[in-house]
Amino acid sequence: MISKIRKMLHGAKLALALGMMAPLLLGGCASVPNDPEERKAYYETNDPIEPVNRAFFSFNQGLDSVILKPIATIYKKVLPQTLQDGIRNFLNNLRTPIILANNILQGDLEGANNTIARFTVNTIVGFAGFGDPAGDLGAKYRSEDFGQTLAVWGLGEGPYLMLPVFGPSNPRDLIGLIVDSISDPIDIWADNTDRDAIPISRLLVRGIDRRARNLKTLDDLEKSSLDFYATIRSLYRQLRDDEIRNGDTNDTIPSPSISFDEDPALAGPRAQLLK
Repeated sequence: MISKIRKMLHGAKLALALGMMAPLLLGGCASVPNDPEERKAYYETNDPIEPVNRAFFSFNQGLDSVILKPIATIYKKVLPQTLQDGIRNFLNNLRTPIILANNILQGDLEGANNTIARFTVNTIVGFAGFGDPAGDLGAKYRSEDFGQTLAVWGLGEGPYLMLPVFGPSNPRDLIGLIVDSISDPIDIWADNTDRDAIPISRLLVRGIDRRARNLKTLDDLEKSSLDFYATIRSLYRQLRDDEIRNGDTNDTIPSPSISFDEDPALAGPRAQLLK
């Protein structure tokens, strides 16, 4: 049964990706205006299927309010913070093969060395990754995925997308999500050894942990936003811009980016969600 669910999830992501290939090519290759006002308008209107996206956003909010948020609230209240941090560290450690592969694909040798050092130290000294002694020594965790790699290679993000269940995205990141998912060696091993519960469990626990860490941030945003959908759209694009550039606003990666002073009200939530 679990195997069927997993295959359905892969099939759903693949179908979404194929359906978005045309917008990817069209939107990803569109030139960004040089004029500041036109550039600002470009980012504000990069949502050609907004009615559909808003419908999926409402659907996701319903799922969140009924399922994910209540579970995440219990998770945060019941588990000690130390255990929550340990679970997050362990899940991050399991992503090492994907992070390392994308470090190499991006030509980021410094990042690859950091990833290897973190995995070695945290696996041996940090109790299989539940601890983060490498971070204490200065080797901070830095997530990388194939969507970021495509951005480094110069592929534009394309139009904004709100995916059912998976949330904010764009064609470039959707392709990256699928590539990372089908190339993860742990998931491949689990599939080939009839341990299909492992990938599903990783996905669920990571989703619950991420939601639990951002309960207050997202609640405050929703209360203070005149248009929560537009706020999430802007915040997601700024978050991805931060991740692609690894926090370096002077990086000259050939990918559209949102100016950090365009929406200063989101600076705090963006920093919190990047932790």
